[in-house]
Amino acid sequence: MEKKPLKARYALMLAAVFAVTALFIARLIQWQVVESDYYEDIADTATTYTVKTDALRGEIFDINGKELAVNLTGYRIVINKLYMKDEDLNETIVKLVDVMDRCGEKWTDELPILVDENGNYIFDEKKQDEITELKSKDNLNMNPYSTAAECMALLVERYGCEDYRASQQRDIISVRYNMTKNSYSKSQPYIFADGISESAMSVVSERMSNVKGVTVEASAVRTYANGTVAPHIVGVTGLISQEEYSELKSKGYSFNDRLGKSGIEAAYESSLRGTSGSKTYEEDASGEIKLKDVQSTKPGNSVYLTIDSKLQGVAQKALKEAVKEANDYSKEVNDKNMGADCTGAAVVVLNVKDFSVLCAANYPSYDLAKYYDDYTKLASDKKVPLFDRAFMGALAPGSTFKPLVASAALQEKKITTHTSIRCDGVYTTGGLKLWCMGYHGEQDVYEAMEHSCNVFFAETGRLLGIENMDKYAKRCGLGVKTGVEVLESAGTLAGPEYSSLMGSEWYTSFVSPAAIGQSDNQFTPLQLATYAATIANNGKRLKSHVVDRVVSYSGKDVIYKSEPVELDDMGVSQANLKEVQKAMYRAANSYIPLEGYEIKLAGKTGTAENSGSDHANFICYAPYDNPQIAVGIMVEHGAKSFVAINAVKKILNAYFEG
Repeated sequence: MEKKPLKARYALMLAAVFAVTALFIARLIQWQVVESDYYEDIADTATTYTVKTDALRGEIFDINGKELAVNLTGYRIVINKLYMKDEDLNETIVKLVDVMDRCGEKWTDELPILVDENGNYIFDEKKQDEITELKSKDNLNMNPYSTAAECMALLVERYGCEDYRASQQRDIISVRYNMTKNSYSKSQPYIFADGISESAMSVVSERMSNVKGVTVEASAVRTYANGTVAPHIVGVTGLISQEEYSELKSKGYSFNDRLGKSGIEAAYESSLRGTSGSKTYEEDASGEIKLKDVQSTKPGNSVYLTIDSKLQGVAQKALKEAVKEANDYSKEVNDKNMGADCTGAAVVVLNVKDFSVLCAANYPSYDLAKYYDDYTKLASDKKVPLFDRAFMGALAPGSTFKPLVASAALQEKKITTHTSIRCDGVYTTGGLKLWCMGYHGEQDVYEAMEHSCNVFFAETGRLLGIENMDKYAKRCGLGVKTGVEVLESAGTLAGPEYSSLMGSEWYTSFVSPAAIGQSDNQFTPLQLATYAATIANNGKRLKSHVVDRVVSYSGKDVIYKSEPVELDDMGVSQANLKEVQKAMYRAANSYIPLEGYEIKLAGKTGTAENSGSDHANFICYAPYDNPQIAVGIMVEHGAKSFVAINAVKKILNAYFEG
């Protein structure tokens, strides 16, 4: 009687076993057959790591192929998490730092905390931004008033380096904190040091040969072969910032990347950068690493500038001598307002045929090859050598503005070449008094240009009106950007629009000071050169440019070649413009430094009033009868126009005499 229930239970249990087994088999079939691709992808994702390889950056040359920014072979030390055990990292860092110190080489050390002579932790006060970032919510989340020692206590605990002495703790934390910032991972190796010497490479390779995860790799080191040639135009590269990385990571940038920070290096970043390659590694269940795939890099394109290095060198020297000449003149006349405060100058030379920038020189300047080593000194220099005066330094143009006023007034029929205006030494308008440098009596536009008569042009400006004046100025490239590829200032045009922007009122009487290059008018040397070139080019304003061509890294293929681009026209008839050109030729020949000068040129000086000594400016083009080049120069607080003219003569001599 009891056997039937027992058999039933056995049958039920057996059925259950079969059901569970069938369920497992079905699930196994689903995993291994039906969903095999899905789980294979998961396995690949978990064990496959792709490491980016850098492309060679394109190089930068002058118009004649002289090297400005090129790549040389260097070496860097890389820590690779694929092979580096976390428990070995601190000891490895200590060894690496010791080797680097013995070799006299630098490693990437950006921690804003130092160890003083007494062994105490202190903040590096030169790194205020880094200190703030360290204490921020995203990092240590500490009170803004926390001390360096308090920050270090947290960092020592975070990175497990309690058993090391203070100086070693600081080195370990510097590296590991930077690793964290740089997203160190199996797909993102960390560059411990870059650009080390060949001798250091040999020592590190020997000393660290038994340490897994540390490699010494060949790398391209950005080198500025002629670092004093147009450094503001060439520009520099630097490590990508957090903000830049956030913006550019979608374009394939990593936290170890370098990119252009200024000048052509920044403006042509996409062309110079090239295409990165990659190495894909696979890690199996036992931890063995195998190289699975390699994608090659593609080097960036190279850029040839329109700059002539030799002419640039002459110009830079001429500016330095112009500043000294102004200082010496002040001593000679014993008047501090006659050039004693002159410390800076800039000049731009354009090719009239296509408005290419042949030279754009600044004084003072700097050496790109020493930029990062000298940065603190350069940034704190009161003479601001890092400032690009040639393209960004807008100053009052003074009387160099008068050819523009003459052109516009003739075209608008406010004056003719026979119009006579009397100068008694002072011009009064709306309660303002404008003084002239002499008593010129009755004079026409030719005589007024030669004498640089403020009274003539103040009255002509009144007749012309500010709207007309600004309209023609913009057509010449004044108060607007010239189109050059790197950062430039648009300058300022005096008038109701600018006054409103500044929250002040514009009065009609203000047009007369504006007409003699004062008031709110401020232009750059690049704009003055563009303006002079426009007059020389019979009123056609072309796009000013500093890039001649872009070629493949090998130099075989031309990717881009600059061609003249017409941006505007003065809107002045050839007949009227010819009269202005004659007036400028007459003016140039009246200047004492140009008496008997063998190169025929048309030009106009300008001494612009400001706080301190007047600015000494000069525009010209040459030769007068067949214009080839145009020049705009500004000597800050140069006081006398002869210092500007003398500098330009040296540049003209170099250009025409080779």
